[in-house]
Amino acid sequence: TAGKMRKNRIRVLTGDKVMVEMTPYDLTKGRITYRFK
Repeated sequence: TAGKMRKNRIRVLTGDKVMVEMTPYDLTKGRITYRFK
């Protein structure tokens, strides 16, 4: 989950493939749910 990633402080670099979960309320914000290795 996004909370776990925030705890681990995973840095996402430009070019990394990530899966983003969009919130239906605020389309300008999204949570990175998974980072592909």
